[in-house]
Amino acid sequence: MNARTEPQLLAHLSNQHLDALEEETIFILREVAAAFERPTLLFSGGKDSLVMLRCAEKAFGAGRIPYPLLMIDTGHNFPEVTAFRDFRAKELGAELIVRSVEDSMKRGTVRLAHPGESRNVHQSVTLLEAIEEFRFDALIGGARRDEEKARAKERIFSHRDGFGQWQPKAQRPELWTLFNTRLQPGEHFRVFPISNWTELDVWQYIERENIALPSIYYAHQRQVIERKGLLVPVTELTPAKDGEEVVTRTVRFRTVGDITCTCPVESPAANAAEVVVETLTVEVSERGATRMDDKTSDASMEKRKKDGYF
Repeated sequence: MNARTEPQLLAHLSNQHLDALEEETIFILREVAAAFERPTLLFSGGKDSLVMLRCAEKAFGAGRIPYPLLMIDTGHNFPEVTAFRDFRAKELGAELIVRSVEDSMKRGTVRLAHPGESRNVHQSVTLLEAIEEFRFDALIGGARRDEEKARAKERIFSHRDGFGQWQPKAQRPELWTLFNTRLQPGEHFRVFPISNWTELDVWQYIERENIALPSIYYAHQRQVIERKGLLVPVTELTPAKDGEEVVTRTVRFRTVGDITCTCPVESPAANAAEVVVETLTVEVSERGATRMDDKTSDASMEKRKKDGYF
C-alpha cells in the first residue's frame, strides 16, 4: 500500500472528524423520532439548520423526514434567507410551518416598547404559542456550544418546564449517550444535535457535502455603517443615523437572523473553501462579531433562554 501524501492524510483525518460528528447527529435525530410523539425541526434557512437538514436526509432518506419544519418569522428576516428556506422545504417535500411575531402582535401577546424595537427577543412568545398550538414535545434546534457562553451550558436534550423556561440547575445528566426523555404534561425538550460542532466544523461539512446556502453567506457588495465596532447593514429597518457615513464594503454574513440585530463582517470569501480558510484565523465567535442584541446585559442569551428563547 502506498503511503498517503500529507494533503491526503489531512483530508482523511478531517473526514474522520466530520464523520464522527455526522454520526452523532444522525443518532440524536433518530433518538428524537423514537422517543417523542410530536417533534419538530426548527428551520430558519440558515447554515446550521441546513447542516441539520442534510443529516436528517441521511438519517431517514430524502422525502422521509418524520417531523415537520418550524420557522418563527419576525417579519424582518433577510429575504434571501426566507426565499431559500421555502425553496429547500419544497425541494425536500417537507411540511413547513411558519408562525409570525406579527401575528402575536395582532393578538396582543407581543407589545413593542416602540416601533423601532427589534422583534428578535419576542420570538420566544410566538415560539411558545406554536408549541401550545401543535403540542410539540421536542424541538430540534441548530444551536452549538461554541456560539456563546450560555449555549455552552446546554445539554443535548435540554429540558423545558411547563412555562417553556430553561433552568440550568434542573438539567439532566447525559452520560454514555444515555438521554432521559421523560416529560410531565406540558413540558417539552429542546434538542441540539450539533451541540458539539464548531463554526469551523460546520463550514468544513458544508464544503464536503456541497450544501447550498443563501447567497448572503458569501462575499457581496453591501452598504454599511460602522457602529459600536460592527458593520450595520443599511436598510429601511436600520437606516444611517445623523452624522454616520454610509460606505460600500465587500462583506458576508457569518450568521443570519433578524435584520435589526444581525451584522455582516468584511470578507472576500466567495465559497465554502475560502470561508473555511478564513474561519481558521478568527478570534471572536460569530455571535460576538455580528449580533447587536448580544451586546447588552438586559438582552443576554441566558436571560432570553430562561424566558423560552431557542
